Amino acid sequence: MEKRGCIKCGHTEAKTKEIATTGTGLSKMFDVQHNKFRVVYCTNCGYSELYNSQTSTASNVIDFFFGG
Repeated sequence: MEKRGCIKCGHTEAKTKEIATTGTGLSKMFDVQHNKFRVVYCTNCGYSELYNSQTSTASNVIDFFFGG
């Protein structure tokens, strides 16, 4: 099986974080953060991708980040 890594630097270690963002319109005006995302980032170069938290689990997101 081919070993894969970060698409920018080839490093094979990644971590995840959760973030929340506002939307548009009234949610932006009242700073209601209802959009939740999982950020997967390379621990070497910092390259990051956002994934919708409602549709992904941590292990599947990391596999997808590495092209698996």
